[in-house]
Amino acid sequence: MPNNYLTTEILPVDIVLAPEWWHKHTGICFDRDFFFHPSRRLEAEQKMEKILYEKWGKYGLGGENEFEKPEVGAVHLASGYLISEMLGCTVEYRENHPPLVLPAFQDDMDIDIEKAFKSEAFSQFLNLMDTLKKRQGYLTGDVNWSGILNIALDLRGENVLLDMSLNEKRTKDYFSQISKVIDKFVSGIKKETGTSSISVNRNVRNLKKPVFLHSECSHTMISSEDYEKLLLPFDVGWSHKYRPFGIHYCGDDPHRHARSFAKIPYLDFLDVGWGGDIKTLRKYLPDTFFNIRLSPVEIKKQPNEELRMMITRLVRESENPYLTGVCCINMDDEVEDKKIDTIFETVNDLRTNYLEDMSR
Repeated sequence: MPNNYLTTEILPVDIVLAPEWWHKHTGICFDRDFFFHPSRRLEAEQKMEKILYEKWGKYGLGGENEFEKPEVGAVHLASGYLISEMLGCTVEYRENHPPLVLPAFQDDMDIDIEKAFKSEAFSQFLNLMDTLKKRQGYLTGDVNWSGILNIALDLRGENVLLDMSLNEKRTKDYFSQISKVIDKFVSGIKKETGTSSISVNRNVRNLKKPVFLHSECSHTMISSEDYEKLLLPFDVGWSHKYRPFGIHYCGDDPHRHARSFAKIPYLDFLDVGWGGDIKTLRKYLPDTFFNIRLSPVEIKKQPNEELRMMITRLVRESENPYLTGVCCINMDDEVEDKKIDTIFETVNDLRTNYLEDMSR
């Protein structure tokens, strides 16, 4: 059965091309103005939409019209940067790569929430939104807000892993402060645009309701015991507050936390990193939507037929086409167009077969 918070059609599918691809093939530059200059925001997103439509419009990508969408963030990328910059990290904006957050190695474990929202980075973001709204009359899109442990690592570096072992109470308080910054940031954007996480994974745009998608990229570095003690309570709370609630896990071992994830009351969506054991995850999460992530590195060297067989196997292991999607994120300038065609064609064929089986 479908999850009524999510499903519009079975097996939604989407892709994200890395900045290296965009820069090489279209000349788009990912300097600071790409993210903060109002005219560049409109121009860049419109150009991306047109190019995607020209290449893969038959699969539902991009837009053919001349209309400029006032996207407040880079919804065709997958990169968290802004909250870390608001909290004191230096971010390098590069012409053909995603923003690079440099760890701040802060000694202080106290976060001034008001100061974060008075920072230069957030002021520039507010100016962007204000200008776009005055010009277009409304706002769309969102900004990748990363996740609690991701941001803590940006601020404290690897020292935060020692904090987790040596000072549990202080670390819980620190994570709580970060969660409050996230809450305020995401709530403000969602109030203006209606979404919060398209910039985390574009496949959420194909679902019925906007997903609140918490990035847990760094959880591959910690034990399930530490996750349950220090971070699970935030996921539990957000699952009650924001539905549909989801976790983005791009590491290769999400199944290691499957038993812990099952303790989240409403885990509607799980971004399953390449290498994740789908069968184990489904055993513990029978009602969760699995967004199966293909490897942008592996598909470059896989024959198309092998890619097709792999997608088919993973989808079938998920067991429920209503609770399964497919994506490939951050494909670089070496990926062939045909590989992207194969992803969409394979999923389209699977969708057709499932619908035929169900109708019978």
